[in-house]
Amino acid sequence: MKAADFIYHRPDSIDETVGLLDDYAGNARILAGGQSIIPMMNLRLWRPSALIDIERLAELDGIEPRGDDTILGAMVRYRTIETHSLVAERLPLLVRMIHFVGDRQVRNRGTLGGSLMQADPTGEMPLAALTLGAEVTLYSVTGTRTMALEDFFVGSYATAAEPDEVLLKVRYPRHPEHFAFYEVNRRHNDFAIVSVAVVADRGSNGAWQGVRIGLGGVDETPVLAREAMSTAEGSDLSDTVIAEAARVASEFINPATDIRASEAYRRHLTEIYVARAMRDLRDETAVK
Repeated sequence: MKAADFIYHRPDSIDETVGLLDDYAGNARILAGGQSIIPMMNLRLWRPSALIDIERLAELDGIEPRGDDTILGAMVRYRTIETHSLVAERLPLLVRMIHFVGDRQVRNRGTLGGSLMQADPTGEMPLAALTLGAEVTLYSVTGTRTMALEDFFVGSYATAAEPDEVLLKVRYPRHPEHFAFYEVNRRHNDFAIVSVAVVADRGSNGAWQGVRIGLGGVDETPVLAREAMSTAEGSDLSDTVIAEAARVASEFINPATDIRASEAYRRHLTEIYVARAMRDLRDETAVK
C-alpha cells in the first residue's frame, strides 16, 4: 500500500514552517528523517493533507554546550549522536542507547526530534530524554514554550505538542556521573519488550543521589519508576535496597500483553533488569 495524496512543502525558514502548519490547521505533518511518518502514511494510518519537509533548516541541526546543559537541535540525526565527541563526553547515556535504534540505514536518516514527536513507548530516545530530565522547546505562530519530558508524553504515540507547533530543540541538564542501560527484545534492533535506564551520582559518603530510573515498553509512554527511585535515593544501593527498588518498579507499571510478550513476562523482566542496572551502577560496571 502507498500513501494517500498529499501536498509537499519544503520551507526555507522556521517561520515559514510554522506558517504552513497554521495554514493547514492540524492537517499537515512535519517530515524530518521520515523513518516513522513514511511507513505510517504508506499503511494509511496517517493521511495528512500536506508534508512539510524541514531538511533545509540547518539551525535545527546544532549541538551546543551551555554551562552544564547540552542543547541538541531537533534535526540532529541518530548517526551524529552516535559519533559526535561532544555528545559522547556530555551525554554518554544517549550514545549507549543509540546503538539499539534501528539499523545503520535508520540511524543515518532518523532524527532526535522525530523520535520524540513519534513518542513510541518502546523508543530509546524518548526514554533517554525522560530519564535525563530533558525538556523540549516548541514553536508556533503564537510563540515559544518549553515543556519537561515528563509532561510531553501523554499516551502511546501521542504528545502534548499542538498540531501547529514544531519541535526546535531538546535541552539536557548535567548528565549524572553514573549510568546503566539494558534492553530486552526478540532480536537485535527489534521493538523493546522492556528497557531500563538508570542514572545517579555517588556522594563522597557513598550515598547515591539524584537516582532516576526510566522504563520503556511497560506502559503507554516511557515512565519514571518514582517509588523505586525514592527507595534508592540516599541509600548505599545494598542488595536489599536494590531488590526492593526492583520489586516496587515491577509493581507500579501497566504493561500490555501483545505478540512480543505477556504482561506477566514484562513485569518479570522489569524486576530482573532494574536490579541488574542498579547493580551495574553500584559496582561501576556500566558500559560507558
